[in-house]
Amino acid sequence: MAEWAPMHLVVAADETTALLTGLSWPDPRADGIAAVLTSIRAQIPGPSVDAVIELLLPTAGAVEDLPPRTEFARAAIGAGQAVVLGRAGTSGLAFVPTVEGPDVMRWTAFSTPVKDHYTRDFTLGEAEYAMRDAVRGAAEALGSMQSLPTRAEHGDARTRIGEELAELMRHRYPVDTPERALRVLESADRVSAILSVARSSAPTEAPTAGAALAREELIRPLWAAVRAARLSAIAAGVASSVPRR
Repeated sequence: MAEWAPMHLVVAADETTALLTGLSWPDPRADGIAAVLTSIRAQIPGPSVDAVIELLLPTAGAVEDLPPRTEFARAAIGAGQAVVLGRAGTSGLAFVPTVEGPDVMRWTAFSTPVKDHYTRDFTLGEAEYAMRDAVRGAAEALGSMQSLPTRAEHGDARTRIGEELAELMRHRYPVDTPERALRVLESADRVSAILSVARSSAPTEAPTAGAALAREELIRPLWAAVRAARLSAIAAGVASSVPRR
């Protein structure tokens, strides 16, 4: 986690959560990642069959795992990610990370119900197959889109993809992550790098509105596959490392 930012600010979303967790409210404190880890340990103090640590990657049209019309849901959608932890069927805790600057990560804690089941579109095996297909699909989409050259400073697609991938892969996964889950995560990073270039950092621009729409329609399902694959892989990693009894 230190790779994400040198400074970590931690704050409770409201007074009730602050009283339950001992976290700062309303102003954040630079308590570091130790405060986050302490809160996780308080929610799951020991081995348990109903322990839940669930990554959420909400996006437009995919918010089914969020409690509707809550501050937590709004924050998670805005950040595009959250982690829910606790015991299934009880009130637990959720953390939403946001970047406050080049060297600062802010963690906001919310009290939230912990579900018995969270949505997963793929099994791990299905995710691995989907990512192999998505790597090909993303490369073909980027290469086949009708485009015009620009004077962009970073005009070479391969260079841009390499830079995106290097940024994604500089964060290490836990050493006990299952090998298959690692393969899925690494493939998802490759697809994400290609799609990032295609969508927002592309060395070329679609020459017409129709071409731009076609580009978006090509890459949208690939982004959905990346999201689903990452959720499956992280869930497999958590399942292999969280003690059960």
